Amino acid sequence: MNGEIRRSEILQRLQRSEKPLSGSALAKECGVSRQVIVQDIALLRAQGVGITPTHRGYVLERSTGTATRVFKVIHTEEEVREEMTLIVDEGGYLKDVFIYHKVYGVIRGELNIRSRRDVEHYMTEIEAGKSRLLSRSTSGYHYHTVVADSEEILDAIQEKLWEKGFLAPLQPDEPVHFGPEEA
Repeated sequence: MNGEIRRSEILQRLQRSEKPLSGSALAKECGVSRQVIVQDIALLRAQGVGITPTHRGYVLERSTGTATRVFKVIHTEEEVREEMTLIVDEGGYLKDVFIYHKVYGVIRGELNIRSRRDVEHYMTEIEAGKSRLLSRSTSGYHYHTVVADSEEILDAIQEKLWEKGFLAPLQPDEPVHFGPEEA
């Protein structure tokens, strides 16, 4: 199969998939090396196709919501699961996590967490010691970009985070805002 047909096939597989697809799995299905898949993904992304690489494979960015908000939060490492579960249970999609380091600036990691299953997979990876939480560098303070179908859902998420004591106050030197009213 030539490159154009293969890239079309990759795109179709990503559109049909409910979970991330690894480069190795795509390579096996297409009968090419993983490196060829990496190059194909790069070409598709250069054409403007929204493909996000995650620690579990590639996902096609779907328009999962129309409202976006950044939340600044603080909690212990033991409360990570509770915080993420609260957000997805209220209808939010955790797009990323980032910290604002006073020396290094903004350091961001993609999450793409949409469900309790995604939360559990993320927690399994963290608990296995594969990596540490970004928030360890900032005494537990961090931010999430959350996407939802409406501002009302984001308001509900913000209220729940507040009730749990997870929301943190913004400082004057921080480069983010909580919601549209402050943007």
